[in-house]
Amino acid sequence: MVEHFAVNGGARLSGSVDVVGAKNSVLKLMAAALLAEGRTTLENCPEILDVPLMADVLRSLGCTVAIEGSTVHIDVPADPGAEADYRSVSKLRASVCVLGPLVARCRRAVVPLPGGDAIGSRPLDMHQNGLRKLGATTEIVHGSVTATAGDLHGAQIWLDFPSVGATENILMAAVLAEGTTVIDNAAREPEIVDLCVMLQQMGAKLEGVGSSTLTVHGVAGLQPTTHRVIGDRIVGATWAFAAAMTRGEVTVRGVDPHHIDLVLDKLRSAGAEITTAEQEFSVAMPGRPEAVDFVTLPYPGFATDLQPMAIALSAVAEGTSMITENVFEARFRFVDEMVRLGADARTDGHHAVVRGRPELSSAPVWASDIRAGAGLVLAGLCARGTTEVWDVAHIDRGYPRFVENLSALGADIRRVAGEPER
Repeated sequence: MVEHFAVNGGARLSGSVDVVGAKNSVLKLMAAALLAEGRTTLENCPEILDVPLMADVLRSLGCTVAIEGSTVHIDVPADPGAEADYRSVSKLRASVCVLGPLVARCRRAVVPLPGGDAIGSRPLDMHQNGLRKLGATTEIVHGSVTATAGDLHGAQIWLDFPSVGATENILMAAVLAEGTTVIDNAAREPEIVDLCVMLQQMGAKLEGVGSSTLTVHGVAGLQPTTHRVIGDRIVGATWAFAAAMTRGEVTVRGVDPHHIDLVLDKLRSAGAEITTAEQEFSVAMPGRPEAVDFVTLPYPGFATDLQPMAIALSAVAEGTSMITENVFEARFRFVDEMVRLGADARTDGHHAVVRGRPELSSAPVWASDIRAGAGLVLAGLCARGTTEVWDVAHIDRGYPRFVENLSALGADIRRVAGEPER
């Protein structure tokens, strides 16, 4: 069924919202379950489309997966399959993270090149180079990454860029390799730390967790575990931007505010009043936000996933903002849809210049990825009239109960079935 969100602008968001587990963590944790025979249980999982999609990937490898609300049980056989199903893998990018665990457990992996959001090129060169240094042979054949290995051994690995996916795959392969592996220029995102914590619960020996140098002392085997997924900082930050854009007052619970320190500092610069506590924060915007500049960088920099929200905020701010995208080159596709809503925005290479306007105007717009979709809805909250946001399946992949949560905060938004009139 084709659906869209109908958003009536003008509401001031207020109240509180609970955030559950991080999309960018739970999918990798599900893959990590492959490293140990037996039942691994993940708690605080988001009820989003990507979780059952990842479950299908694991089922294609011989696992039994049961999803019970926010809890996922994964039973891994003694001899999991090594070839992931194309139909399952093609639906989400994160499925490539089964590559490292399969090489570690099976010494062989065949993983079709994954699908996911259309936000630019995300090559697997660093994934393959890292696995090769651990002793694997890898190549891309017939649209699949194929890796084989005899004995995996520790290695010194330098990443040209702190890639989250490459760090995860190399880490999950190295935990069962013989000897010590050092990953330099490793990604430092909270989701990487969450993965490391779960691996340590399973028996992995790690040093430097949360730093750019990750040391892995290989062990002979791991055990299944029960783990609680960290709160989703991207979802939490989305609600923070929504509060600031609508001049509202929102308390967000279930997220460590230190995971979005830079976001909250930017919103303070825009005029918001911020208070923080353990696993929660509040954002209150007394007037029209002021323009601030944003530059996306790997963590602890400003997350590329929040770039659409930064542009949406800038579109209604007082003054001119410059947004620089340093991670995914195609993320600025979102700007064309913002212009349909009346935003004064122009792009040039890695930069977007946005001159804020007091109000946007409604229009039908199309989401190209998860975060672009959320950014368009936030812009619709500040637009005169009814904005139709299409391709909302993207949003459902990353935001559980999105419409319900916005409605509870006072937004006038509803999910509508029916074909678009282009």
